[in-house]
Amino acid sequence: MIGLADTTVALGGRTVLHGVSFAPRPGELVALCGPNGAGKTTLLRALAGLLPGLPAPDPRRVAYVPQGARSTWGLTVGQIAALGRIPHRDTMAQPVTEALRQCGILALRDVRVDRISGGEARRAMLARAFATEPDVFLLDEPTADLDPAAAHDIMRLLRGTAETGRTVVAVLHAIDLAMRYAHRVVVLRGGRIVADLPAEHALPAAAAAFGLGYGSDPTPRLLMPDGR
Repeated sequence: MIGLADTTVALGGRTVLHGVSFAPRPGELVALCGPNGAGKTTLLRALAGLLPGLPAPDPRRVAYVPQGARSTWGLTVGQIAALGRIPHRDTMAQPVTEALRQCGILALRDVRVDRISGGEARRAMLARAFATEPDVFLLDEPTADLDPAAAHDIMRLLRGTAETGRTVVAVLHAIDLAMRYAHRVVVLRGGRIVADLPAEHALPAAAAAFGLGYGSDPTPRLLMPDGR
């Protein structure tokens, strides 16, 4: 449905994507990983049709949540989620209620978004995307501002959403979350895709992109919600 073929993007006189080809598939959660300035957000914005010269997808079928999305108005959480129905030009309540439930903030429906935590506000922005009922989710740092348990909740939600046959593409700096929940990991560095692999094989390339090593570590660590 969406994708890029040998796409080069220049912004402010600087090339930020170099000949990138990428096509996410239905039924998969794709994590875009790489250091700051690698081109992850630009790639996501290109898929969303938000850059000059690139086609814009149908907003009823593709939902985009930018990095650091916030509301500067005193809207309630429910009103924020209801904005997701704008592409459909309707005011259906059921998709909004379900989106709030999925994102774990149904109890906050009538609370102003400027009176909740940053993590809760982040969930409200994600609920807006779910309320659209799209085929494709394009999410820039969906776990930003979330505590560890909430981050795992959202990543389980995104993986489960993909496994219903929809497409989820998420920019992630948390390599551990990418390896645990993504079906596929795309690693960028210097505006180029340097690896595109199943998650179980992507750790060496992801670590290298950050200039890190990898290996087994016997140090005590937090267990995930499933006890592993």
